[in-house]
Amino acid sequence: MAHFIKQILLALFISCLSAEVALASTELALNNNSSPTASNAGPSTQTMIPSPPDVDAKSYVLMDADSGAVLAQRDMHEKLPPASLTKLMTMYVASQAIKDGRIHLDDDVLISKKAWQMGGSRMFVKVNSYVKVQDLIEGIIIASGNDACVAMAEHVAGSEDSFAELMNDNARHLGMKDTHYVDSTGLPNPNHYATAYDLALLTRAIVEDYPEDYQWYKQKWITYNNIKQPNRNRLLWRDPSVDGLKTGHTEEAGYCLIASAKRGPMRLISVVMGTPSDRSRTEDSQELLNWGFRFYETRQLFPAGKILATPRVFLGKAATSNLGLANNLYVTIPSNQWPQLKASLELPNKLKAPLVKGQAYGDVVISLNNTVISKQPLIALDDNPEAGFIKRLFDHIAMWFSGWL
Repeated sequence: MAHFIKQILLALFISCLSAEVALASTELALNNNSSPTASNAGPSTQTMIPSPPDVDAKSYVLMDADSGAVLAQRDMHEKLPPASLTKLMTMYVASQAIKDGRIHLDDDVLISKKAWQMGGSRMFVKVNSYVKVQDLIEGIIIASGNDACVAMAEHVAGSEDSFAELMNDNARHLGMKDTHYVDSTGLPNPNHYATAYDLALLTRAIVEDYPEDYQWYKQKWITYNNIKQPNRNRLLWRDPSVDGLKTGHTEEAGYCLIASAKRGPMRLISVVMGTPSDRSRTEDSQELLNWGFRFYETRQLFPAGKILATPRVFLGKAATSNLGLANNLYVTIPSNQWPQLKASLELPNKLKAPLVKGQAYGDVVISLNNTVISKQPLIALDDNPEAGFIKRLFDHIAMWFSGWL
């Protein structure tokens, strides 16, 4: 009996000690060589960042596509008419329908009278003719065809009104809190509005959710019905790093442009709304992109699913649980500031089962020069259900000892 009691006490002591060690190890190492955007690893120097370019727009934002960091902005939450920038959501819903198998690129779409009669920019489809979904996509993106948008909306949802409901459902899902759609085209309507920030969120989603479709946004020309039309995004000709996305213009909205560029592993998104001319939206977007790439860098710190912590779990079937991230963790920081970056874990004093896969049980905290720049949930990578009665009894005693120690 004495030997048995000694074994129990030894097991309890080891259990308590392991819990203390797990909690003490909260610093995360950042491996410079593991970063896909790692640059020179020399000594850190303070990067002097000038003010962003003077953009002649009612609203604008410059955002990193991977981290979501806003590098520059003015009135990015102001609700404005988006004009044909609306068509990015039309395409997002269409890409979703293609991925889900509800429509297909080789579908024949019957062109209704409503679609054929649409004014403004068009791809010039003919009433009662059949047009492939692939052709409508090119008509929406390159020609900015209002006729193509209505035809696509009717094919996906039966009517443009029903399609607009899908657009708003997706806007809510993406966190576009200051956006509301009434149609697939963006023709003027007081109840149809968006913000530069929301449109940047939408662009990130297009890049992340449907990478197989992103190639469409860099096409420069469309020829349909013997009519050749250029993509109105002039940056596709001026800057080889630019590969999308969409222009917009009405008298009410002014000249708008959402551009995205990738230089090396870093992708930036610029949104300018309400500029006075085609030239100004092009030059403002170019200046914003150049400024962002010049003075910032983006790094992936940890991939999704990587084990970042294995803390002691009391009352669990397994003595420890693997914790990590649900999504890749990126940060965007001023150039040459990598050595000043620190990562740490915030965990509760004691974790108790059950732990459910996907639920958060702590945080990964990223700081730069002692200022927190990112905080992401640390989730359980696997389930850890409650243990049987005997093990739970031992763990209750271990928790009491741990508190006493």
